[in-house]
Amino acid sequence: MLKLAVFDFDSTLMDGETIDFFAEELGIGEEVAKITEEAMSGRLDFFESLQQRVGLLKGLDFSVVERISHNLPYMPGAKETITELKNRGMKVVCFSGGFRTATSYAKDILGYHADFSNALHVKEGKLTGLVGGDMMYNFSKGDMLTRLQAVLGVSEEETLVCGDGANDLSMFAHAGTRIAFRARDILKREANIIIEEKDLSLILKEI
Repeated sequence: MLKLAVFDFDSTLMDGETIDFFAEELGIGEEVAKITEEAMSGRLDFFESLQQRVGLLKGLDFSVVERISHNLPYMPGAKETITELKNRGMKVVCFSGGFRTATSYAKDILGYHADFSNALHVKEGKLTGLVGGDMMYNFSKGDMLTRLQAVLGVSEEETLVCGDGANDLSMFAHAGTRIAFRARDILKREANIIIEEKDLSLILKEI
């Protein structure tokens, strides 16, 4: 019986990449999206790609970051899926290599219990180009998952994980149910459930 569900945020619970939306405000959307794609496909180290992309956002007003973070398009079926998993008695958590401005805001809207992500450094109302937090490395999601399993007393077989990119691989290594949602090939190879349609509620038919 499943007891814990962990979802990625960008391109999983949310339809798009938060950092790409930020970059569009500065007119560098294409440049940042290209780095994001390299990282998600496993061709670029996640930590390095995150530093590089956030560095390009230096000078962006934090008010713009908050406005974008609070108006993101959520994935079809996200709220319904989380509600149903909670009804089944599961703890539902979000792990994101993105940012708390987005994941913490979405928590009450989508209904997950907790979020673990990164924080953008802000000084005098503007981004400094620096970032820190819980999800900075390729291994971060797996590392946090094993700690969460220990605290909750949940086994790998009782754990469901769902994501789309290479930085989700580390948590796939510690879960019995591994869902690749509209995912890159590198993640599909490690999944035991693959969903290609843009509807998260399709998960409910598979578990």
